[in-house]
Amino acid sequence: MIDRPLQLPGGARLKNRIVKSAMSEALADARNDPTEGMIALYKRWGQSGAALLITGNTPVDRDHLEHAANVVLDERSDPEKTRRLAAAARSGGALALVQIAHSGRQTPEAINARPLSISDKALDLPGYGTPRMASEDELQAVIGRFAMAARLAQKAGFDGVEVHGAHGYLLSSALSPRINTRKDRWGGSLTNRSRLLREVIRAVRAASGTDFVVAAKLNSSDFQKGGFTHEESIETARMLEREGVDFLEISGGTFETPVAYQHTAQKQSTAQKQSTAAREAYFLDYARDIKKALGIPVMVTGGFRSAAVMRQALAEGATDLIGMGRPFILDPAFPRKLLAGDIAATPAPERGFPPAEALPRGAVLNWFCHQLALQSTRGKADPDLPIIEGHDRYLDRIASSTAGLLAARAAAPC
Repeated sequence: MIDRPLQLPGGARLKNRIVKSAMSEALADARNDPTEGMIALYKRWGQSGAALLITGNTPVDRDHLEHAANVVLDERSDPEKTRRLAAAARSGGALALVQIAHSGRQTPEAINARPLSISDKALDLPGYGTPRMASEDELQAVIGRFAMAARLAQKAGFDGVEVHGAHGYLLSSALSPRINTRKDRWGGSLTNRSRLLREVIRAVRAASGTDFVVAAKLNSSDFQKGGFTHEESIETARMLEREGVDFLEISGGTFETPVAYQHTAQKQSTAQKQSTAAREAYFLDYARDIKKALGIPVMVTGGFRSAAVMRQALAEGATDLIGMGRPFILDPAFPRKLLAGDIAATPAPERGFPPAEALPRGAVLNWFCHQLALQSTRGKADPDLPIIEGHDRYLDRIASSTAGLLAARAAAPC
């Protein structure tokens, strides 16, 4: 079933079920525009045989980045570079979406010491400042920025956008009763907590029309005590379907509980520990529940590696689309090989890594991010690079990117 086409509710047709999911690519220049290396890498991905490419986290507000080297989509973005990125991604027949986001309280302190958030509750991690609660006018401005980003993506030639409502960013934190402590129309009940996400979806759809793909990414759960629950996720998914999204991507966790970035599955019962499917597809059981409640396609991202598990997930109706990120880093051409039967599984070097608890926080994610940078600059990864060395090199790159961004802004202030 991996090679079967899928038509989305709005009419767009995907040639198979393999999707390059969004990653924290951090390949932009100091002006937050795509680099030549990033455009070249997207051309390789576009010609990989995948049906759909979703760009990395693309903030709609350059004061609220997830990383200093994020590509930003706003009125100051370079339209020619954005157009070239879209053309590269679509060069092999894949559809291409921009994942648009607002980092909220997950904006690094070096970039913004007092970021806008749904409340003033700070992130329980070093390197992040105390946020300030957004006013009504500021929330309306955020909604407008998402709509502007969608218009710019459409003008550049992208096929659609994915609104990032997961992983603890602004729209995700608004859903969480643990973070969203507001007493006005944006907080309290799930209807109120989901209002910001729903109004963003409406504004994006109004700005782009019915032929433009509008997808949403949603946590199956925050995996935090007092946070956004799986039951609330199912109900929110129903709300988003009523808003007219074309498909829903299911993930989970936040920066504080980085379930989506793990390299072993966490949700495993005793009976599941011998199951390859349970070990690979972190959020499949959660997505299965959500899919039962919906009539629109669902995409699961996180852990898929073997063709057998992908086929099983599709055949059982647990998901309609297979989202993968890390395999595209190690082998940008793997989809064609998988679809042709030349390989039975994607690269999975993380299976040989030490347990997460034996490594520095974020080491595995940072190793992969460094490999992504190597693909952009050298045209190939280095899978033999020791994990700690890759981790350290990426931390150095974060520091360098942040210094470059701040220097560029000081030289040419808004």
